[in-house]
Amino acid sequence: MGALAVAALTRPGEAAAATTHRADRDFPKVGGNLANQSYTGLRDLHQGNVRRLRAAWVNNIEGGLMAGNSQSTAVAVDGVLYIESALGNVVAVDGRTGATIWKYAQTRGAVTRRGVAVGAGRVYTCANDNWVIALDQRTGQVLWERQHNGYGNLEKVAVTYHDGMLYCGTNDGPRGAALAFDAATGDLVWHFWGTPGPGEFGNDTWEGDSWQNGGATPWMHCAIDPDLKLVYWTFGNARGGRSSQDGSERGGQNLFANSIVAMDLKTGAYRWHFQSIHHDIWDMDNVMAPVLLDARVHGRTRKLVVYGSKTGMHYILDRADGSAPLGIDERPVPQEPRQKTWPTQPFPRQGGWTELTPVWQPLGTEVPGLPHRAVPNYRIGSLFTPHWDEPILTIPGHGGGADWNQQSYSHSTRLVYTGFGYVAAAHSLTEAANGLRPPGEYMTGGVVAVDPSTNRVRWKRNLPYSLAHGNGILTTASDLLFIGQPDGNLLCLDARNGRELWRWQTGAAVSSSPISYEIDGEQYLAVYAGGTSIPYGNSAARGDHLWAFRLGGAVPPAATPPPPVVRRPVSGQPVDGSAVGDTVVLGRVYDNGQVGTVESTAVNAMAPTHLRVPAGTTVTFVNPADNVNVHGATQFFEGLFDVRLKPGESFRYTFTKPGEYFFNDSHSPRPTGKIEVLPA
Repeated sequence: MGALAVAALTRPGEAAAATTHRADRDFPKVGGNLANQSYTGLRDLHQGNVRRLRAAWVNNIEGGLMAGNSQSTAVAVDGVLYIESALGNVVAVDGRTGATIWKYAQTRGAVTRRGVAVGAGRVYTCANDNWVIALDQRTGQVLWERQHNGYGNLEKVAVTYHDGMLYCGTNDGPRGAALAFDAATGDLVWHFWGTPGPGEFGNDTWEGDSWQNGGATPWMHCAIDPDLKLVYWTFGNARGGRSSQDGSERGGQNLFANSIVAMDLKTGAYRWHFQSIHHDIWDMDNVMAPVLLDARVHGRTRKLVVYGSKTGMHYILDRADGSAPLGIDERPVPQEPRQKTWPTQPFPRQGGWTELTPVWQPLGTEVPGLPHRAVPNYRIGSLFTPHWDEPILTIPGHGGGADWNQQSYSHSTRLVYTGFGYVAAAHSLTEAANGLRPPGEYMTGGVVAVDPSTNRVRWKRNLPYSLAHGNGILTTASDLLFIGQPDGNLLCLDARNGRELWRWQTGAAVSSSPISYEIDGEQYLAVYAGGTSIPYGNSAARGDHLWAFRLGGAVPPAATPPPPVVRRPVSGQPVDGSAVGDTVVLGRVYDNGQVGTVESTAVNAMAPTHLRVPAGTTVTFVNPADNVNVHGATQFFEGLFDVRLKPGESFRYTFTKPGEYFFNDSHSPRPTGKIEVLPA
């Protein structure tokens, strides 16, 4: 067996992350081990007893806080769990009893965090204004604090400890950098720029001085191979000083945006890179924590890194040299000269593991109704279709595919597991942000299992919610798979086929990875349920609930919170039909109870966007006489009506059944409204 498949042996108090071995008794870092495999060799929980799994304890680490973004994954070392709250505070919790041992309170304001590092008797965290902080592992007392400005925002990214060094990514900045510090002092040892400067390899892939604001931040934690003496980092999308959708002033491939880069552990020297999207104009940054594993490819054992992705494809590379043993081909893609698009994009020969054109999206079995078709009236494009001023709808979308959730590699099944999302996006330069997620679309997803030795899908399970936003996966030696959902349910699936075996209501959305650890020979499972606004806005329940489970636990499940709204909401608050004569005015914005006087194609150019009426109400849709263009009302996905109205014309429809009915405009699909029909 290779080093990646051997159980770790560690000294008490020293994190098992000192090797790339799997996590067993401890779960010493975010991702489980340096290879980010999110796997445990513990097997006391199995299919024969998992239905007896119950909560051993729950600790509301901020005293019942029900707000903020809780994206941190716990780590477990020597029976103690270390977790960061939505405020960025660090809490040490007894893994057996759930009692708080110590708490470090941030002194520089709340900050979203994704995980501490533990090593050499210290716990490492970050704070606002680019501070790195070392705490005493036993007491939580501050040992040192160091500020490192000029490299991007050193705040959100989970910290990684190995062999006396800290590895930290940056989550924002004009040109992001990967950073390495001396863990004893916090001194900067080396940095690696996401956008290379003059004289550095890759600088010539940026037009002019666009590299100075190129973005390309490494906002996920790295992977480390101590044997090869390499650290692997993924870098975010290109920006170039303007919107991430606008490539018109940053011609070239734009390295190292949308890339995985292998660097020397001790010096940060460049070794190799692979770019999954050239000259990105879709915000498809493919920033996921890389997963390292050993697998047989064409009869030969290869040291691999699995990378990606928002594109719905896995890029499987030899981690020693960046070659592609299963084949990745550069294929021609549609061009838009004004965007300076790159002529080709890389495609794994095996294809993707999800749909790459938004014709339809299969919903989870718990969501009633027909398969979700693409929102109507948009121009539809396949992956990498370029845009300019007209919105073009593509999938998986910059919020879909696999995003910042943690993948898992099982040593037992030898499969890689990924939570994914269907969040189609319409890109154009008329959008102020990084793409329009059409109001009314379903945002769902599921779990996919891929064989890394072939890059083929072994199984795929559609679920009601997008699972691409922190919903990490844990697999076990007994072929169990755990993943949390935005509705608060922690699920256990059969890792061999995706069949559900168990679920538990945690009371808040889960935007972190489950972990497993052992105390006195007993296996525990833990997860932090706190929630985040992505992709469901404020409809997903928040909390501060750190749960631990064991066989025969006595703590009951939490009350079920309201489920998140899986359809993208329209802009604006509900308006009673009686207040506006049961009428919707097309091509106009509704503001402070008044219909605007100027024709518009804004997202909220339905007056009002959200009309609430009782069943049996006849609603009138009007195109004002002083509009210039023909406007339409296309109802989706039930297909109740699809009309075109010249200026001055109107259309009436009677809604007989309770429900919510979305519609948009054929003139421009961006304006979207909803009729909410209440029981009579």
